[in-house]
Amino acid sequence: MNMPKKILVVDDSALMRRVLCDIIDADERFQVVERATNGVEAFDLLSRNQYDAVVMDVNMPRMNGLQLLEELRRFKISARVMVASTDTKEGAQTTLDALELGALDFIHKPDSAMDCRVESFKTELLETLDVVANSRLPVFDSQKKLQESKETITKMVDIAKKFSAKLTQGTKVVAIASSTGGPKALQAVIPQLPADLDAPVLIVQHMPKGFTASFAERMNSLSAVTVKEAAEGDELREGTVYIAMGGRHLNVVTSAAGRHVIHYTDEPAREGVKPCANYMYESLADSRFDQVICVVMTGMGADGTAGIRNLEATKKVHVITQDQATSIVYGMPKSVAAAGLADQIVPLEQIAQEIILNVGVK
Repeated sequence: MNMPKKILVVDDSALMRRVLCDIIDADERFQVVERATNGVEAFDLLSRNQYDAVVMDVNMPRMNGLQLLEELRRFKISARVMVASTDTKEGAQTTLDALELGALDFIHKPDSAMDCRVESFKTELLETLDVVANSRLPVFDSQKKLQESKETITKMVDIAKKFSAKLTQGTKVVAIASSTGGPKALQAVIPQLPADLDAPVLIVQHMPKGFTASFAERMNSLSAVTVKEAAEGDELREGTVYIAMGGRHLNVVTSAAGRHVIHYTDEPAREGVKPCANYMYESLADSRFDQVICVVMTGMGADGTAGIRNLEATKKVHVITQDQATSIVYGMPKSVAAAGLADQIVPLEQIAQEIILNVGVK
């Protein structure tokens, strides 16, 4: 029998703490070994002890969740943190801040403790906690490494410009799939792409409705390429990144005018997720693109594998997967590699340059 994972619960509401602890302790995979009522108490515990995961509220007195994540980063204290957030617009922004500062995942927390007792919330909490508790401990990127990565990208753009004619016979599209650890990983890739990238980029990041619009806005503010939440009927353009809306499946269809456009469908969740990248990949089989560059990054499960396998039957594809060492959860990329579909397995900091070399710049 495996030892239960040790969990720290941080919440300023005594009732909410009790409810969360009851749900977690009722599952034999976990044991709440410590509770904290604010960020100051949590920081003290985290600086002295190791936990398998931390379930944390964001709005707390004395030191809130974001301040706690900043302090952990400042003192280089690694912890697997999952935040419980509200799904308002402000909640979405705060959640994205938390993911940027090192939180690995999040769940919607109902406003009242009573609503936390519903089965759907319990299931989501325990599933997310299981992923976080079994994920890679986050490491803090050094500024030197980030700078080296930026310099490499600049060189790649120059190479791509020089060899663009050879690189990019025919039209291409980049299709990216990511899940747990994805928002942070995408932030290491998308802002590195040049504005004149010679292909549109599609992203399916597993995220609930309400969070994808805020995520797209944030990525747009950091990037040279245009980043937007994909809207029904959007025409695909080079140098633009389209992030799939939470709660619908993103497909690419060809319009009567022969243009590639976004079309959403409402099938049930597939691989347990909605949006599901498999639908995106499969929809590209009927497209007029000459080649699809498939990129599969950190995430739980196997989304992307079946879609790429089906796409490969009719299209020329080039598949890039993130390596195990840099994936927070080595599930989705591992599944693609294990199926023998990966052409390249590369660390996170190399993904942007491989995209540039494969599609070229205008």
